[in-house]
Amino acid sequence: MEAEKRYVYPDRVRLRLIFDAARLRADLAALAASSWTPHFVPQNYSGDWGVMPLRAPAGADHPILMIAAHPDARDFVDAPALRRAPYLREVLSHFDCTLRSVRLMRLGPRSCIREHCDPGLSAEEGLVRLHLPILTNSRVRFEVNRRPVVMAPGEVWYLRLSDRHRVDNAGADARVHLVIDAAMSPWLDAQLREGA
Repeated sequence: MEAEKRYVYPDRVRLRLIFDAARLRADLAALAASSWTPHFVPQNYSGDWGVMPLRAPAGADHPILMIAAHPDARDFVDAPALRRAPYLREVLSHFDCTLRSVRLMRLGPRSCIREHCDPGLSAEEGLVRLHLPILTNSRVRFEVNRRPVVMAPGEVWYLRLSDRHRVDNAGADARVHLVIDAAMSPWLDAQLREGA
């Protein structure tokens, strides 16, 4: 008997969800006084790359542990910042899957994330990373497998980040994405297949 072939998802898929860009920006503005933690892998970027946790492993209280979940972590809870962001909470309620780490990621002007890969972050391996742009500009270039992915505010994108990827923000304004790590589910599988 021939083994069943495993489905391979594209390295990028725009989901059929769309969210209100103005309301996303309003929640981001409400969080403006909150602190951004510099990304904990400084060799992967130059300039300003900051993270604000919105969901984190239960019991994590150090900022680094809140933005970088150990692979064995199973229980995740809302972080204090999410309580001050009602529309972001509403957005997250649309995802019919187990949400793990959720954070805002800010790439400052004239900053870059160097090409790298994040092992295990692929639908095929059961853990997806979704990007929802809130702020961007025409001089942001996000590449997966050395091909650009153009994402507009309010859109939701799956990116297979176990592949090589990089981001350049050559603009004068920050780029901020809502970044969601989620476990694969039948709902997510359907979303990815529909958008492919």
